Amino acid sequence: MSLLRLARRLAGAVSLPFLCAASSLAASPPAAQPEGIETMTRALQAVVGLQVTATEGARSAETLGRQRGGSGVVIGADGLILTIGYLILEADTIQVTTHDNRVIPARSVGYDLATGFGLVRTLLPLRGVQPVALGSAGELAAETPLIAAIGGEDGGMGLTRLVSARPFSGYWEYHIEKALFTSPPLRSHSGAALFNPRGELLGIGSLFVGNAMGDDKPMPGNMFVPVDLLKPVLAEMQQTGSTRVSRRPWLGLSSTEQGGRVQIIRVSREGPAYAAGLTPGDVVLAIDEEKVSTLEGFYKKLWARPDPESEVRLTVLHGSEIRQVTVKAVDRMKTIRRPAGI
Repeated sequence: MSLLRLARRLAGAVSLPFLCAASSLAASPPAAQPEGIETMTRALQAVVGLQVTATEGARSAETLGRQRGGSGVVIGADGLILTIGYLILEADTIQVTTHDNRVIPARSVGYDLATGFGLVRTLLPLRGVQPVALGSAGELAAETPLIAAIGGEDGGMGLTRLVSARPFSGYWEYHIEKALFTSPPLRSHSGAALFNPRGELLGIGSLFVGNAMGDDKPMPGNMFVPVDLLKPVLAEMQQTGSTRVSRRPWLGLSSTEQGGRVQIIRVSREGPAYAAGLTPGDVVLAIDEEKVSTLEGFYKKLWARPDPESEVRLTVLHGSEIRQVTVKAVDRMKTIRRPAGI
C-alpha cells in the first residue's frame, strides 16, 4: 500500500474520535481533508530505518549485540534524526534507510543517558524528506488514538492508542517521570515513531511491555519516551554530545523491584558493582544507610550525589547475611567507547 493511500486510511480512522466524539463508533468516519493527508504523508516519510554496528570491544555489545536495527525520525532540515539511544550506543557505523529505500551513511551526534534519547545526523543530504514537528503529550487522555510507525525496508505503520502515562523505572539504572504506554504493540519498537493525528511527533519507542496499563492485568504494549523530555536538552545534546544530567553515578547493575525490595538480577562485568563483589540475587536494603524499597527511590538517592565518581555505601542482603558494601561509582559517559578518530 502506498504512503498516500495509507495516510488517507489512517487520517480517516483517527479523525472519528476527534470529530465525532458523541457519535456511535459504528458511524462512517468523515472523509479526511487533503491537508491532513498531506501532513500525515510527510510525517510517515520522515520515519527512517537505522542499521548500526557497534565499535569493536563495545561493552554494550554484551547485552545489545554489535549489530542493531531499529528506526528514527527526521527532526532537522540538516538530516538530524531522533532515535532511542541504546541503538546508537558505542556505534562505529550507522546506515539510514529512507522511505524510498535510499541508504545513506550517518554518524552519532548525541546520547542522553537521562532520557534515553539518541541523535544521528546523515553525512549526505536527505533530499525529499521534511523534518517533523515536535508535539506534546502533556494533555493526552487515555484511549487517544495514535499512529505508530517504523522505518526501513520492512517499515510500516498502524493505529494504536494511549492506555496510560506514568513514571517508569528501568532495570538498567534508568528512570523518567513520565512514559507513554500504548497498545496494541509494534513488533519492532526500537526507535519507532509515535504520532498524533496532526502528524506531530509525540514519542520514540523504547520497549515492549506486558503490562501497558500498569496494573496486574496483562496487556501487551510499548513504552515510548515522550519528546517533551527532549525539548529542554536538544540544543545541549547537539552541542556537547550529551547532557549535564547524564553525568551521574553508575554502578553497573540490573535490578528488579519485587514486594518492596530491590533485587539485583545482573551485574555488568568490569563495572563498579562487579568489582565490589555484588552478585545476582543480592537484595539492596539501603543506600548510605537510607532504606530503599523501589527502583525509583534507589536511583534517586544514587543520583543525588554531585560527584558521579563518589563512593556509595550499600546495605545488602546476601543470602541470609547482611553486608555493608562500598562501591566506587563511575561516570557512565566515561565508559562509553567511541570509534577511532572520534
